[in-house]
Amino acid sequence: MMVYRSWRMLSAAVVTILLLLNFGAAQFAPNYTFMHEATEAPRISFFDYIVIGGGTAGIPIATTLSTNYSVLLLERGGSPYNDPNITSVTNIFRYLLDTSPDSPSQQFIVEGVVNSRPRVLGGGTSINGGFYSRGEEQFNMEAKLTDADLIEESYQWIEERLVYELPLDNWQSALKAGLLEAGVTPDNGYTFDHLIGTKVGGSIFDQNGTRHTAANLLQDANPEGLALYLHATVHKVLFKRKGLSKPKAYGVVFEDSLGKKHVAYLKGGAKDEIILAAGALGSPQLLILSGIGSKDQLDALNISVVLEQPYVGQDMADNPQNVLFVPAPIVVQPSVLQVVGITPFGSYIEEVGGFNFIFANLSVYQGFTYEKGGFVFEKINGPLSKGELKIVNRNPADNPSLTFNYFSEPEDLQKCVDGVSTILRTINTEGFSSYKFANMTDQDILDLNMKLPYNLIPHGNTSTSLEQYCKDTVRTIWHYHGGCHIGQVVDDDYKVIGVNSLRVIDGSTLLNSPGTNPQASVLMLGRYMGVTILGQRLAGEKPYTDW
Repeated sequence: MMVYRSWRMLSAAVVTILLLLNFGAAQFAPNYTFMHEATEAPRISFFDYIVIGGGTAGIPIATTLSTNYSVLLLERGGSPYNDPNITSVTNIFRYLLDTSPDSPSQQFIVEGVVNSRPRVLGGGTSINGGFYSRGEEQFNMEAKLTDADLIEESYQWIEERLVYELPLDNWQSALKAGLLEAGVTPDNGYTFDHLIGTKVGGSIFDQNGTRHTAANLLQDANPEGLALYLHATVHKVLFKRKGLSKPKAYGVVFEDSLGKKHVAYLKGGAKDEIILAAGALGSPQLLILSGIGSKDQLDALNISVVLEQPYVGQDMADNPQNVLFVPAPIVVQPSVLQVVGITPFGSYIEEVGGFNFIFANLSVYQGFTYEKGGFVFEKINGPLSKGELKIVNRNPADNPSLTFNYFSEPEDLQKCVDGVSTILRTINTEGFSSYKFANMTDQDILDLNMKLPYNLIPHGNTSTSLEQYCKDTVRTIWHYHGGCHIGQVVDDDYKVIGVNSLRVIDGSTLLNSPGTNPQASVLMLGRYMGVTILGQRLAGEKPYTDW
């Protein structure tokens, strides 16, 4: 507990200094006439669609639906614009140190691992590493996306607006050469596709180092059809039950930053809907707060049961990440994620170079500075290890209680071991030799990393085995998913089973985290489902290709 308090105090001090120094440039907000603080919302309003969550899935959904219908988009956080800690690549990851109530990332701890969930317009696209790579074909099948043309068009719609190809620096080129030399082949070059081997992916950072979040997609929204409110915390979805065969969602209650409540209703059309896109934590949490969940949990919190649904909050997962900091004899220029090795055994190897503030509370260790070195890390696919989500109170602003059960399945642990072994082979290659001290052994590097503050798990200072290294240094890669799985909580059209006029479309529905990094797939999912919903509503009027 003392370790965590010290960590928080030091992190807060670092954030304060960084804000005073005002590192990096901000991206000025577009003139979104439809974007307002929730304090300006009417007490009662009416819409064809209500989308809860202005994140990776919610923004493309709302943007697409607004072309033909009135849409309310509710975001619990603020704007990503004019915040250099979000928009400038030179400040990447600084938001993870911010523990203030207005932080764009809301921290929580699971099994000794410090996690963060987005609390900002743009969702995860505002506080991630920026890497853009499509998911594998398996994801399309698991997500029940059957229209190959619409999948491709949805990806292209995103890529034309948000994604950039950046040149590789020397550190990245060395890692790419090392991966190929270590057997992570073939060389797939620059591609968005998920292919076994080594590749270079896209980035939502442009050549000037400016982040382009999902919020930028709102430039395609119909300003007459969209109302967007920031700092709007949704308390629950409202349901009609009397005289109906199934409960029907018809409105939401949300609170502004001054504590005033507002109610937004659907207009009452036969195909009007509320769409939960609040993320892997937010959507199951809101379902439970609205009365859809296990009866025991609802009864314990005195929440009226709308629908007994024991699968809500179940099979939660977070892909574990394990890192090796590699000290270098030369300066490593700061670089974002671009190079990835996709192994056939299910480990994905990526890099970040030269950012000394990733662990700002330990910027120098035994003479090694983070400017002279870089981080190579691996994430396992899946994972098979699962946990659950429960809410601890009726306050929607509070984090739910979570378990992920990192490495509880032996297959997950073996993938990590194989991944770390591949990293060690990679950094010992001729292609990577400029960035590694020749006299440093694998054991030296493992022992050094055992002393770095990767998590809050008590452990020794030396690595006794790769299995133990994986367990002792486990981190999150912020790729949470589950809690509202297809086939359990929602059907193939993402409609909540057992009620009407309510869908969940976001990472909570995913069975596995797609690809190396999920943002491309979730952005595509939002656009795909937005177009699909329009097509279902406008069937016979015009094809989706005209939108």
